[in-house]
Order: sequence, then C-alpha cells, then structure tokens
Amino acid sequence: MTGMEKKIALLSQLAEEDQEYIRELRRSFHRHPELSFQEFETTRTLAEELRKCPGMEVTTWEGKTGVLGVLHGEKAGKVVALRADIDALPLEEKSGLPFLSEQSGAAHCCGHDLHMSVLIGVARILSHHPELYNGTVKFIFQPGEEKLGGSETMIERGVLKNPDAQAIFAMHTWPAVDAGSVGFRAGAFMASSDDIDLKIIGKSGHAAHPDQCADPIVAAAAVISGLQTIVSREIKPTDSTVLTISMIQGGKARNVIAPDVTLRGTVRTISNVVRDKMPAMIQNLAGTIAKGYHCEAEVNYTKGVAAVINEEKLNTLAKKAAAEILGAERTEDLKEVSLGSEDFSAYQQEVPGILFRLGTGSEDPQTRLGLHNPAIRFDEKALLSGVKALSAVALSYLDA
Repeated sequence: MTGMEKKIALLSQLAEEDQEYIRELRRSFHRHPELSFQEFETTRTLAEELRKCPGMEVTTWEGKTGVLGVLHGEKAGKVVALRADIDALPLEEKSGLPFLSEQSGAAHCCGHDLHMSVLIGVARILSHHPELYNGTVKFIFQPGEEKLGGSETMIERGVLKNPDAQAIFAMHTWPAVDAGSVGFRAGAFMASSDDIDLKIIGKSGHAAHPDQCADPIVAAAAVISGLQTIVSREIKPTDSTVLTISMIQGGKARNVIAPDVTLRGTVRTISNVVRDKMPAMIQNLAGTIAKGYHCEAEVNYTKGVAAVINEEKLNTLAKKAAAEILGAERTEDLKEVSLGSEDFSAYQQEVPGILFRLGTGSEDPQTRLGLHNPAIRFDEKALLSGVKALSAVALSYLDA
C-alpha cells in the first residue's frame, strides 16, 4: 500500500469506529433546530464539540451565531477550508421520526443537521491524528444559509483569512442519490438567485370608461407573457435560466381601474454573463410593452447569490478521493444542474472551491421526497459516507 492508501484505510476505520457518536449527535441537532441567525444553542454545542478536539483553535462571536475551528497538522503546508451550514427551516416537521423536532415552527428538513455532524466527525478524526497531514484545516460552521446571506457574514468575519484558505469544500444532502454514495459535477452546479420587482404605472378611472384610462392590469398581463421570451428567444438553451413572476398585486375595487400593478418574482441562471445582462433586458422589454399600453414600467433588480461553479481540478481531486475511500461504484457523475441556489457561491468568489452531493435516499419513499418537504427523512448511512468522503477530500488536497 502507498502512503496515501494507508491514510485512506485508517480514515475509513476511524470513521466507522466513531459512527455511533456522530449518529447520536445528529439526532440531538435534529431534535433542537434553530432558525437562521438564531442558532445560539447550536453554536454553543458546536463550540463544545470542537473544544473536545485536541489542538483545535475555536472562535465564536459574542452575541452572534456561527463557529470557526482551526486545526494544524504535523508540519506547515497548504490551508483548506471545510464548510457546514447550521440553520433550520421555518416548518412543522411531519417525518414521524422518533427524534422529531421539539421546536415548534422549526425543522431540519434540508439536512443541515447531517452537514454539522459530518464536519464534527471529520474534526474529531483529524484532531486526534495530526500525523496524517501537513498544513491547516479550517472548519466553518455557518449560520443563515436558508436566508442566503450567512456565507457573506462569515467571510466578513475573516474566516478565510489568517491563515488564508487556498481552497474550500462542502457537501449537501441530496435525496436523488443513494445513501452511501456521493455525487460530483464540475462547472455549473447550482443557479444564482436574484429578485425582480416591477411596477406597471397606468392611469386610474372608472371601469366603465376604460378608453379614458391606461389599464396597468392589462399591461401587466402582457408584460408577464412577454418576459418569457427573454428566456426562450434571448438566451442560449444551454445557459439554463428561469424567470418566474410569482406575485401580482393590483386593484382594490371591481369598478375602478387600478392606478398601478406590482409584479414580483425571481431569476435563476447558471450563467454569470446572462445574470449581468438580465436587468437591462427586463427593463427594456417591460418598458417597451408597457408603453404600448400607455403605461410605464419601473424595474428594481436585486442581486442575491451567485451561481455555484465548481472548479474543475478540485472536482477531479475530490471525486478521486471519494472513490478511493467509498469505492468507484459509490461515486457518481451528476448530469443535471440544479436551478436551486446556495450561498456557498460567496466563498467561491474568494477562493477556488466545490460543493458536492451527499446521497441520502433509500428504499423508504420518504427519503426520496424533495428538500424542504416537512415529511422528508434522511438515511443515516449518509453520515458515515459523508465523514469518510470529506476527510479523504481534505487530506488529498493537503497532500497534493
């Protein structure tokens, strides 16, 4: 066996020996979910777990949520960051699990309880075996992912600095992939997420005399239909993009033509070029259509999170490491891009990084439900595969 093969074998053994502890930790997190930026008890528990790890430097922020752990290997070397999100969703859990959420209006239905537990598992292994690697590992436990802003908060706190991270890795639960397996995709992985607010301004009057008015409701209907041609006629089909108007507000009486109509929606795309062009395309088309109905269109385009774009070389390295510890048959190439969004992309704006999928599906149909479904279950076999894969990825990067 080569030196790396021996390390991989030891990682696998250590993860298996610790799996009961990690399972119980996950169930505790699951029973006590906390919403975005309110994860105070979760933060306390994570800090306590990290302080149990020999050599771990732990940072918290007074009155704030989120934790940073820093671990140094036997000798100086590269610096790698590993990230887990820690917040829950504002849902009433309906999974029927014996360790159901005990917090009304909060539930871990996106798998962040697994993310935290896996990363603690990696920290426990590496902290007890600094001889396995040279360099530094940063463990980032991030609040507020569900509000798509926690990553920027942690970056502003300097978690990627002093020492400066050179790469970052994270995983996310995925019901479509079998528990025990992981999935990878280089390049576009998840979409950006931006908000659009349009106001169609007309001329109000009596509904019986539309000829004396400028009806913004009719204009708004035309604008909604017209906006879909941006996706179908202005953007390459390979640049997956969705433009959805999901809210319409206008009018207060049956016999009065409304003075204005408000439209709200979202834009998702995997292309940064498309994203940059979208505000002007929406303004030009909406303005032109509204003018044809003697109305005006005001557009407010608010950028949210960028697309998750996985760096190709890091993706190759991570996939190879996962295959070495889990087996090639447990390492999948993902074909489809998700048009969901993840604020992990903010870290990728600072350092190269990849996000990969942690399979959580099984024969239980509840494990195949979509993320954010209140009845979803996550097969706990994913905990072991997650600890193995993420620890192997970290060591492979530091050893490369």
